[in-house]
Amino acid sequence: MPNSDHSHIDPIRKASRKMVRELGFMQTTLATTNYQPSAVHAMIEIGEERTLTAAQLADILNLEKSSISRMIRKLVEAGELKETISDNDGRAKLLNLTPQGKRTLASINTFAQRQVASAIDQLSDYQQRTISQGLKTYAAALENSRLGNSATSNQGITIKQGYLPGVIGRVTEMHASFYSSLIGFGQFFESQVATGIAEFMTRLTNPQNGLWVALDSGRIAGSIAIDGEHLGQNLAHLRWFIVDDSLRGAGVGRQLLGEAISFCKKQNFAEVHLWTFQGLDSARRLYEKFGFVLAEERTGNQWGKEVVEQRFVLK
Repeated sequence: MPNSDHSHIDPIRKASRKMVRELGFMQTTLATTNYQPSAVHAMIEIGEERTLTAAQLADILNLEKSSISRMIRKLVEAGELKETISDNDGRAKLLNLTPQGKRTLASINTFAQRQVASAIDQLSDYQQRTISQGLKTYAAALENSRLGNSATSNQGITIKQGYLPGVIGRVTEMHASFYSSLIGFGQFFESQVATGIAEFMTRLTNPQNGLWVALDSGRIAGSIAIDGEHLGQNLAHLRWFIVDDSLRGAGVGRQLLGEAISFCKKQNFAEVHLWTFQGLDSARRLYEKFGFVLAEERTGNQWGKEVVEQRFVLK
């Protein structure tokens, strides 16, 4: 099991309970229908898949087959679903929405879309993206836990090497947002990051320099760079390692760091150095898993606020 900060458990549970209440799942019916939440979910899944068997629906909804059978019978009797015999398997009945069921589903979707839109319209684009990715990641983690899958989900994430349009601004934004909330860094820090990475981009043609970005559905959501010139003496400087808040814990940082270390090995650098700040325990655990060792600590204020800086070295 990966290292987890269990201080998040109670806030996540509390938020989950509140979402259940606010979305109406504590009520006997849901989404302006006369049906229970499980029946509403069944109609949504059948509508998305066009056709499902009872067994497939039971797997999707994580319900007992006996419960699914009773639900299907009620929806068929209400005129929402119809059953047909499968051409491939005479024992299997295919579930489809009737014209009435399609109208009911349209009403359900309209209600749900308005409900979500009303909430997220109060949020910034960044907050909306964070919630979208965070919920997707958390839902996948819940499913993996139930199914006994140990792999952390980072489906949809691709790693690209080299410059991409917008990368300077996006990497700067991620640094500014993260370190502002965590440490209290402000404009001076953001300007330093922007200036540094902009200058580095002019040196990417040097084969000793490298940049990797994580793309989440085409959006830049993480970065790492190896600067093979900055320190000299055949030393590599690992810089601008950041992952979007919505993807932390999804294995993206490990993937990016792996790419960077593999590059350093191919370039035959004697050592890889990185600077970070005291208190970033999750990042430190990741560095140490890759073999980095704490080599130096010192108090500094070069980023606009006094902090304890740490230098890690990988031989």
